[in-house]
Amino acid sequence: MKSLINILKWIAIVAGVLILLLVTFVNIRGNRTYDAPLPDLVASQDSAVIARGQYLAFGPAHCASCHAPMDKFDEIEQGLVMPLIGGWELNIPPGSFRAPNLTPDVETGIGSFSDGQLARALRYSVRQNGEALFPFMPFQNMSDADVIAIISFLRSQTPVRNDLKETELSFLGKAISAFGLITPEGPLSTPPKSVQIDTSITYGEYVANSVANCRGCHSLRDLKTGAYTGVPFAGGMPMESDPPIEGLSFISPNITPHLNDGIMANWDEATFIKRFRTGRIHKGSPMPWGAFARMTEVELKALYRYLQSLEPMAGKVEKTVIHQGEAPPS
Repeated sequence: MKSLINILKWIAIVAGVLILLLVTFVNIRGNRTYDAPLPDLVASQDSAVIARGQYLAFGPAHCASCHAPMDKFDEIEQGLVMPLIGGWELNIPPGSFRAPNLTPDVETGIGSFSDGQLARALRYSVRQNGEALFPFMPFQNMSDADVIAIISFLRSQTPVRNDLKETELSFLGKAISAFGLITPEGPLSTPPKSVQIDTSITYGEYVANSVANCRGCHSLRDLKTGAYTGVPFAGGMPMESDPPIEGLSFISPNITPHLNDGIMANWDEATFIKRFRTGRIHKGSPMPWGAFARMTEVELKALYRYLQSLEPMAGKVEKTVIHQGEAPPS
């Protein structure tokens, strides 16, 4: 019996040492930095470029959906254009993520950032201090012209002081970073200098994958690391309501043109455009309907044609979890 107690004691000591080493490693490496390049992209003062940036920020790129106060959510959805002072918060197992102030205020905003640092955040998901950003902004393959447009718009805003709490990683979030499960992601290839804005499938592909992030929500992903685990555009991604509503959650639908399982098979172009123009119908849907309702008809036609060109993928998505008595969201 005494020998058994000694064995258990040594097991406990070894386990304690291993846990201590793990905690120490995670705390040291949880905020690791990366040496990603600074893109040679410079903000413009051209009014047309700034207008394009504002359109992207409040429209298809939906920056305003996160970089605006949560108590202004309804006003943003209804068309309010305001300085992007930050304020959105998402609490998930890896941590509490908070969207920062994007106005050019020197102390609390982006006033101290260089154009290259802003472009690096969009292109490589690397913060000003070199730490990796979690994959909430999939703009790695956005064209040079559109990155410049967004930066130019951000620079043009009125500086607003808004001192916000920074993102706080949980132990899990730090461990994910420490073990390299979240690392900066660069472009798949050299991003285009610019793109032709038309109703083509090619432009629709660009909007869906490099601007509006349709793939990001309409594909199954690992909720801890953001890694894709399912078929692109086949849906199945569980999401909390936005803004959070107790008891309400959503599952993204299959948007391939599969005859039985994909919603695109039942929508003609006019119906597709009308649905986007209608905007939000169901409170709490994480789809940024307000932003997407601002998209031009050219862009919506291109997006529709691209989604219709996808390979039909089987996979029926279960209905969204909703409050009792409510109709399911569309």
